[in-house]
Amino acid sequence: VMYLRMGWTVGMAGLGGAILIILLATSVTLITGLSLSALATNMKVGGGGAYFIISRSLGVETGAAIGIPLFLAQAVGVSFYVAGFTEAFVGVVPGIDPIVVGLGTLIGLTTLTLISADLALKSQFVVMGAIVLSLISFFAGSAPAGLVEATASADSAAKALDSVQSSVQFLGFWAVFAVFFPAVTGIEAGISMSGDLKDPAKSLPLGTLAAIGCGLLIYLAIPIFLYSKVSDRELLVQDPLLIQKVAKWQSLVIAGVWAASLSSAMGAILGAPRTLQALARDSAAPRFLGKGVGPKGNPVLATLLTFAIACLGIVLGDLNKIAPVLSMFFLTSYGILNLASALEDWMQHPSWRPSFKTPAWLSFFGFLICLGIMLMIDATSALVAMAVSFSIYLVMKRRSLQARWGDMRLGLWMFLVREILYRIAGQYQDEKTWKPNILALSGAPNSRWQLIQLAHEITEEKSFLTVATICPVENWTPERVRSASETIRDFLKKRQIQAFVRTVPATTVIDGAQALIRAYGFGPLVPNTLLLGDTEKKSNVRGFAELIQLAHRSGKNLAMIREVPSEKDDAPDVASALAEQVADQRPIDIWWSGRRQNIGFMMALASLIQSSERWRAGELAIKTIVDSEEKRGGMETRLNEFIQSSRLDARAEVILTDSAKSPFETIRESSQNSGLVFLGIRPPEDEEPMDEYVRYYESLIGQLDGLPLTFLTLASEKVDFLKIFDEM
Repeated sequence: VMYLRMGWTVGMAGLGGAILIILLATSVTLITGLSLSALATNMKVGGGGAYFIISRSLGVETGAAIGIPLFLAQAVGVSFYVAGFTEAFVGVVPGIDPIVVGLGTLIGLTTLTLISADLALKSQFVVMGAIVLSLISFFAGSAPAGLVEATASADSAAKALDSVQSSVQFLGFWAVFAVFFPAVTGIEAGISMSGDLKDPAKSLPLGTLAAIGCGLLIYLAIPIFLYSKVSDRELLVQDPLLIQKVAKWQSLVIAGVWAASLSSAMGAILGAPRTLQALARDSAAPRFLGKGVGPKGNPVLATLLTFAIACLGIVLGDLNKIAPVLSMFFLTSYGILNLASALEDWMQHPSWRPSFKTPAWLSFFGFLICLGIMLMIDATSALVAMAVSFSIYLVMKRRSLQARWGDMRLGLWMFLVREILYRIAGQYQDEKTWKPNILALSGAPNSRWQLIQLAHEITEEKSFLTVATICPVENWTPERVRSASETIRDFLKKRQIQAFVRTVPATTVIDGAQALIRAYGFGPLVPNTLLLGDTEKKSNVRGFAELIQLAHRSGKNLAMIREVPSEKDDAPDVASALAEQVADQRPIDIWWSGRRQNIGFMMALASLIQSSERWRAGELAIKTIVDSEEKRGGMETRLNEFIQSSRLDARAEVILTDSAKSPFETIRESSQNSGLVFLGIRPPEDEEPMDEYVRYYESLIGQLDGLPLTFLTLASEKVDFLKIFDEM
């Protein structure tokens, strides 16, 4: 690019535009180099370069999403650099088929790398010498014969001025930038050789930053000197060998072009297979591609695949077509390297102790620049590149690759959660944003499947669910608690239920439940609703009444489920559990006894359940009982007006009963064919003796026989639940 496209860049963008392109491209590389230096000095860098660093920071899935496109970019880059050599060679020795020259060159370079990677690396010293001599020859040169008069003429001066003024034309500027950008991507080759370095943490930052600084000085000097000798725009664009013609000793420039092209191709053909080898060793690519030969594990198979891709690039492409594609892939990897460094520095884990410090804001700025440049070059191609990377990420995620190392992902989530929790702490709970944060006391989930299923249907993709179980304290050990929790997590995961799991050792179930009510939660994420099954044992009635009292005094809502006896004791298997999601067309009945707080809470739970897959077809019915025709008419009007104003998809039903029937007889008759029934519980009075409330609760549960699946609810939170549905 320096020899064959620098004049073209100046001609297309003008001197000012060319300098701006060089500064912008180098800024991206410099910031990335600084981010890379921070990352490299905080870990033991292995083979694979950018892929290795990204995967050890953001996880193997993200590493693969960047590493696979990066390998392809490096492999196609081989053909890019060989095409550059071919263009220069054919310009000196015309009449030769460029494809033959390109393929022959590629075969020679591949053979050299397969014979000895060390020999290939040592050849770079010869290359450096040739480049230095070519630069001396260029800066000692002058304008080509026959152009001195043209460049001095007023017409050429006007052309030059016009070129400078129009240098930063929007589309043209970014198209030129895309062609030039591969000139500053040489640091990828050095990064990819990280596994072959004696001390990567020292060599990568030093070598990378020194290369960037040296390259910037040379890249700025060449266009300024060239423009001072030749300012004719057409000539700069049309003659790719203009730098050679300006040089004092042209043969040295030819040698420099050949050396630089072959050097870059050599770096790419050494780096690309090592990126692929690292991917294969982490199972992100076929494992056989990770096999190495010799004491240093030379990636022979990966090199042959790189050779095949480069052959295809030589046959199909040319410099100007290949360069923008490379730019997009390199910018993607640069952007993610910057993002990884920024996130590491922001989160400040104890493990983040790089000896080379790079501010997080600078790295993040580098990420934004890379993203912005990709969109400016070609928004469609940028979105396609992002889609490809995201698709690779999803494939790797589905494969559930097991990393052998720790990465920052959990730390990143913890960082975000910390920020969110501190922001919502102390916020007033508004009725419009209220959702149930449920603590479900399920015991063994397989024996309380209906409770777990209903809790999931209330909270699915809406709010938080914690499934809690109490284990006997006499059998308690940390290992048993962890094992029990893992068993429950596996059970829930197989049935596609998202929930936290909490296992608490206690003397009795009631003691454990009381401890959870009093203490479970973190910061503002404290359960506001307690969900449990009702008791079947008379000996537990008092304990459950005490739980109700504690929940009420603690400001926690209560939903107690009276389950329907089932022929099967255990929870269904995965297939059966998913099959149960078919629509239940039976109605959902809400019985209102007149308590404002309870009716709002019951309606909130019922509407959340109704939005689930299983209950979506069930009609919502708000029911109440009156003892006179006069009251019936007034109540129907009130309920219908409320349903209309609250935009509920529900119907009102006011049932007239006589004194001969108890309310529960009426409820049983009306709801016997319903799918789900909501009933309210009265709260314990402030001075009410516990024995009295126990008698009330015992009497209540004794009258529920014959009802379908039933929720007993008590709203205790300081929230006006009715305002969720009616602002008046």
